[in-house]
This record gives sequence, C-alpha cells and structure tokens, in this order.
Amino acid sequence: MDGLNQRWWHSFEEDHDHVRVYRPDGYDFPAARGRRGIELHDDGSVTEFALGRGDAPEAHEATWSADADLEKLHIHDGSGAIRTMRLVHLSPERLELDVGEST
Repeated sequence: MDGLNQRWWHSFEEDHDHVRVYRPDGYDFPAARGRRGIELHDDGSVTEFALGRGDAPEAHEATWSADADLEKLHIHDGSGAIRTMRLVHLSPERLELDVGEST
C-alpha cells in the first residue's frame, strides 16, 4: 500500500463524475471554509475527517481493507456498514477514488 497510508485532504475543486480527488497533507490548497479528509494507517485503521463546528475537521475512527489487487477500498464504520470505493489513481501528489459504488 506504498503511498496510500498517509493523510489525504479532499480537493473538491478537482472532483469529476463520481471521482473524489484527494491531495496529501501539506498541499497548497486554495482557500476554503473547510475540507474533509481521510488518513489510512498500515494497521487497517482509518481516521475520517468530517466538517465539524466552525468548519474545523472532526475525526471519526473506522477500519479499512483493500482487495488483493488494490482495486477497491472498503471502509468499515463499526455499525456494520461498508462503503466501497474504486481506486482510480494513486501517486505521491494525488489520490482518486470513484465513490459511485459507495454504499
């Protein structure tokens, strides 16, 4: 999962179709009222950052897994719900996830 396990912030300005674009922590984003994000950890845990009070990131813990070929990521929120996203692109500067399949 080289390169995937880090903190990514949603670059909503670059979204297209059902694809969400994320940029790594430290990326020079244009000004915004807040950003959602995701941080994937090697141990299978994930921190999702939603918009909280005052548009500040609010952390929520979950777990994640991936198919053997790293084609799909699965986020398990602990309530039994699983969201599946197809990995479209991964590079040091960009992560793209197709959320059209998200459940």
